[in-house]
Amino acid sequence: SIDCGSSESYSDDYSIGWVGDDLYIQHGESVELQSSKPIYQPMATLRVFTDRKKNCYNIDSEKGSKVLVRAYFFYGNYDGKSSPPKFDLHFDGNHWITVETSADQLVSYEAIYVTKTDTISVCVAQTFPNMFPFISAIEVRDLDSKMYGYSDSNRALMLRRRVAYGTEVIVRSTDDFYDRIWVPAVKGDDFTVLTSDETFIEVSLDDSPPRALFQNAFATDNTSTSIQLGTNLPTTKVPVYVNIYYSEASVLDSTQKRSLQLLVDGKINSKPFIPVYGTAGEITLYNLTANSDTTFSLAASPDSTLPPLINALEVFTVSDELTDGTNSDDVEGLASLQDEFNVLKDWGGDPCLPSPYSWDWINCTSGSTPRVTALYLGSFGLSGFLPDFSSMTSLEIIDLHNNSLIGSIPEFLGTLPNLKQMNLAGNDLSGTIPSSISKNKKLKLTVTDNPNLCVSGKSCKTASVDTSGSGGSSSSGGRKKSKLPVILGTTIPIFVLVWVIGGVCAVLHHKRKSEAIAAGNV
Repeated sequence: SIDCGSSESYSDDYSIGWVGDDLYIQHGESVELQSSKPIYQPMATLRVFTDRKKNCYNIDSEKGSKVLVRAYFFYGNYDGKSSPPKFDLHFDGNHWITVETSADQLVSYEAIYVTKTDTISVCVAQTFPNMFPFISAIEVRDLDSKMYGYSDSNRALMLRRRVAYGTEVIVRSTDDFYDRIWVPAVKGDDFTVLTSDETFIEVSLDDSPPRALFQNAFATDNTSTSIQLGTNLPTTKVPVYVNIYYSEASVLDSTQKRSLQLLVDGKINSKPFIPVYGTAGEITLYNLTANSDTTFSLAASPDSTLPPLINALEVFTVSDELTDGTNSDDVEGLASLQDEFNVLKDWGGDPCLPSPYSWDWINCTSGSTPRVTALYLGSFGLSGFLPDFSSMTSLEIIDLHNNSLIGSIPEFLGTLPNLKQMNLAGNDLSGTIPSSISKNKKLKLTVTDNPNLCVSGKSCKTASVDTSGSGGSSSSGGRKKSKLPVILGTTIPIFVLVWVIGGVCAVLHHKRKSEAIAAGNV
């Protein structure tokens, strides 16, 4: 559970542990709501985003796991404008819904689906002028793989309604292991609340509804009155997925029988089913389209002596097929750039999807699995060496001008098969330009204002030659030059000169000695 806009960790009234969002996102502005009325703590802060096409939270998950994701939005007039905004909500590169916030009511959305990567992304995107997206909280729960088993693993279930009949309080984490939120249904005059005589209800259903749901139920007053199920479906027809939960509240005698059947638009849609005392039962509707005009009702079967009852209800719409996301090779290359340059790390969610909400500094192709065709990272504050993003083979444009890039131009840039333009001007690149780049006639290359870069027509600095020890330097032909002529040419004249000087000194010494002897004889 992530409290957006907060930096605190705490437990709420439901014993749910919350953490601040500073480990998930560094962009946007944190806002603390000011209100004279009590506010549920996770809704007391929010994070608002005033730039970028979309802003995303990335949450670690396990690929192929079934998850429940909830997003909360509480406006609370945080900006003093009394104008609740509208904006889009995305998950994992898929459009979720257009969020319509309320002036004073909490708005939340929930999706259940199977993840396709090891990261869950929840994003908000600005879709209307001067309406800045915000988010109050995000919750992610792992579900058992058997839950909601009649749904297509390539589609998501979007919650429209989840209610518990006969309860007076919200049922969630302390009773529901998977922390689904079951809201108490409003009792009408035609209903009677039944309380189960059994204190421990056996629940062995794959969807694992909490036992607390089966302690109470709604029933009509007579067998001729059916239970009309509120669905909160949209006005347009969409695929739906409906779970109805039931359990007999009392031990029936031999003269009593409670038998139910489900009707859709007045037509019987199921075989009769009989609630069992002390045991949870469930009926699921799927492969069906419906809208707000479609009626769903539980009625007593013709042979039933008791009226219909219901304990709980879940209503979902079924999404379009979920995207596999941007091409994995491009995702890998973009991840290399983000790992190297801190300024890029705060860009999350799917790079290209949903269209047109790609990252601001890339261009993408259309289609279900888009490719990245351009990097626009000029004047982005990049500093350091260029990492290897050779997997991005659909790149046509690379703009990296006016940064602080150092080192040589990587060889792999010359192997990108579709590259047409590359601007590396205004950096501190050095060395020579790879021939695969300089000789590419189809590539428009700009490398000005790189003072240490060796370009055509400019003398290139070469590395100093090591002449120490006995090793020799290599000539352009690859042959070693001998130092022997130099040594001989130097040592032979010196030897002759020393020999001549020595001879002269010996003659002079002999002459002086002879003169001294002669003088002594006198």
